Amino acid sequence: MSSSNTQAPLPFGYQFVAGAIAGVSEILVMYPLDVVKTRVQLQTGAGVGEESYNGMFDCFRKIIRNEGASRLYRGISAPILMEAPKRATKFAANDSWGAFYRNLFGVEKQNQSLAILTGATAGATESFVVVPFELVKIRLQDRASAGKYNGMLDVVRKIIAAEGPLALYNGLESTLWRHILWNSGYFGCIFQVRAQMPKPEPGNKTQQTRNDLIAGSIGGTAGTILNTPMDVVKSRIQNSPKIAGQTPKYNWAWPAVGTVMKEEGFGALYKGFMPKVLRLGPGGGILLVVFTGVMDFFRKMRGETA
Repeated sequence: MSSSNTQAPLPFGYQFVAGAIAGVSEILVMYPLDVVKTRVQLQTGAGVGEESYNGMFDCFRKIIRNEGASRLYRGISAPILMEAPKRATKFAANDSWGAFYRNLFGVEKQNQSLAILTGATAGATESFVVVPFELVKIRLQDRASAGKYNGMLDVVRKIIAAEGPLALYNGLESTLWRHILWNSGYFGCIFQVRAQMPKPEPGNKTQQTRNDLIAGSIGGTAGTILNTPMDVVKSRIQNSPKIAGQTPKYNWAWPAVGTVMKEEGFGALYKGFMPKVLRLGPGGGILLVVFTGVMDFFRKMRGETA
């Protein structure tokens, strides 16, 4: 999403770098919430005992007490390596697909339905980049498999040896749904909220940052409400090793949603929602502010007005 709908998009390379910087900034601040979210989502029973959690704060407390604070950053190398291509793809694809759809439908300016369609397509594009990284991250974050792997490359090696190279794309379908839903909510809301808010005065960075922080946070929250059920089943699908001749309990996205609802109730589809929304609400704001700021910096560098 460019800093203004009237500015011509910068070349892909600039969007890619700006998206990468925005993504890494967000993950360094927010990653511990992602570890807690995954732990809570993978838990199938009630939170009793030292290895079970009855909520976000209980999970934080037990991880720090039993495993040490550094555990909250376990698996971060996969997301950091993923973050550059993932967030860069998110924003660059959103701008590129936006231009494609405006030409396709003969529309001069972005509108609400195009913002949602563009976001959904950008989300689908992004999914193909992120699946192997997400799989590695979840295997490293799960307490049960903590002793099995001694780092990111070890996870990749062992998954390929035991389950075959295609297993790295385990959970692609649920990831597609997760990203389509999140991006359509995120970019659709950003468009709507920006349209409702007073336009920043030209050159007033404080007003622009405030608008972007509010729009990005509301977009991140809306995306999270839409996609959490898919995120829960994606975590379960990606944490289920493929065993020859056996159909995993969690296999396809929508049937897995049905399984979770039947066995654990509707509320289980929103497991990990609190740490997820606390991360992706403000995180969506951080992403948009940093992305817009870096894009404005590039425009100045190229001699374009910001």
